[in-house]
Amino acid sequence: MLAEFSVIQGEYLRDILDQPRALEETLASLTELKPLRVVASRVDSGKFDRIVLTGMGSSFHALHPLYLDLIDRGITSVMVETSELVHYQTRLFDPKTLIIAVSQSGQSAEVVRLLKANRGKSRLVAVTNTQKSPLAKEADGVIVTRAGREFSVSCKTFVTGLMALKWLGDIFGGGNLRETREELETVCSAVRSYLNDWKDHTEKFAQRLTGIRHLFFVGRGSSLAAVEMGALIVKEADHFPAEGMSCAGFRHGPFEMLSKDTFVLVFAGAEKTRDLNLRLLGDIREQSGRAELVSEGGHFEPCILPKVPEAVRPIVEALPVQMITLALAAQAGREPGRFQLATKITTTE
Repeated sequence: MLAEFSVIQGEYLRDILDQPRALEETLASLTELKPLRVVASRVDSGKFDRIVLTGMGSSFHALHPLYLDLIDRGITSVMVETSELVHYQTRLFDPKTLIIAVSQSGQSAEVVRLLKANRGKSRLVAVTNTQKSPLAKEADGVIVTRAGREFSVSCKTFVTGLMALKWLGDIFGGGNLRETREELETVCSAVRSYLNDWKDHTEKFAQRLTGIRHLFFVGRGSSLAAVEMGALIVKEADHFPAEGMSCAGFRHGPFEMLSKDTFVLVFAGAEKTRDLNLRLLGDIREQSGRAELVSEGGHFEPCILPKVPEAVRPIVEALPVQMITLALAAQAGREPGRFQLATKITTTE
């Protein structure tokens, strides 16, 4: 057992272990809301030239799977951070644009500015964890997640946000919502099963991460949600520098940093690029870098994903990253996720 194992058993860990409950309650609340169907009919009839997907932090990163899904359905989509949207891409605010905004609080500085800048222009659909927030009140349609109170670092709100966005994407794409619900039901039990072994996963990661100075998360496609979120929450929860990028991007420069002090978490991801990702894993190890593969068929237990349909895999891909945040905190002897400088709701842009 880790010498400082007790230090991680605080409110952030309780939030991580509460994820199965949060997912189950969010799934139970998902319905075919009439306002969303009205907006979906306008998407289907070509009333919008584009869909703009926006958020900040982990809320922004959660949009990756939906972005790819919309593109696959032939719907022109753009992903842009809310701060960039309201300052540098204001021409997107027009009746031909549909905005999908994700914000756990629904009242961050950027969201408030977005609502003011967009008033009377684009239709707005929201995904938020706060039902009475400004975002929820002003949206043309809203999905409210049921993560409940969250201590600091996004975990419950990230996975429930991914669930809500999967549901929303299938409403817009005319998917079979009964099948979508069945797919999402498998996630709830899968997350619970994985987290039953959280102590063992954390212990094994702590051993594997001993002595590292450089930490990278890499993947492709929908796995970029976990990749980018992972780098963010390691910095938030552990005060440890980490970077997230595509597997291809890692070869364009960061590959030069490989050494025994470097650890790279590689996400196997979708079948179409899995061989490329596996090749990168092998090349990292050949250059003395430490690396593990996040997949359903791996050999390192904390990185073995529970089997779920590919469409909902981004939700379970968040779990090994969360275990890394616990392992790094245990190594450092500090409580993970306790903010010293930041706040849960960012009120200053």
